Amino acid sequence: MVIDCEQNDVRRGLVLINTGPGKGKTTAALGTAFRAAGNGMRVLILQFLKGSWHYGELDSAEALSSVEGFRYVMRQLGRGFVKVGGAETDPEDLAMVERAWAEASAAIESGEWDLIVLDEINYAIGYKMLHPERVAEVLRGKPEMLHVILTGRNAHPTLVELADTVTEMREVKHAYQKGILAQRGIEF
Repeated sequence: MVIDCEQNDVRRGLVLINTGPGKGKTTAALGTAFRAAGNGMRVLILQFLKGSWHYGELDSAEALSSVEGFRYVMRQLGRGFVKVGGAETDPEDLAMVERAWAEASAAIESGEWDLIVLDEINYAIGYKMLHPERVAEVLRGKPEMLHVILTGRNAHPTLVELADTVTEMREVKHAYQKGILAQRGIEF
């Protein structure tokens, strides 16, 4: 299907979700963010749970933010892995998610950004650290031209219904199954 962009002048901000059990949800969101920045858009990436490790994308974001004309900001708002599966969630992690959501909702409502990536927010919702209706309410009231990408496995049905585009990553096979550990530049 070919779309003539000059004839199709319906423009509005989209809500996109990258979900599923396969690899590449954050990577796809960062690729879109990179594309948006290259088109002069103001990009904010908020990582809800990541925070204790150094990822290569942090260095790329810092380099991009120093290029004149680019507004590309990435912030880690968590401290890494959270306890799940029978263990009580650490109150510190709950507080960090609450602060991350306060920053994210303020950024969405601010009108300062063209694209906001809410990386791993689906995990925070799935772990019952953040109620999906709070997120949906803010997304319903977002500025008309703002694009928002939500990442993480098991996207909540309320958000899937609200989204304009939902992509599910599916693992066909992974190097880890052969005993190959995460590779610098590929997984981190």
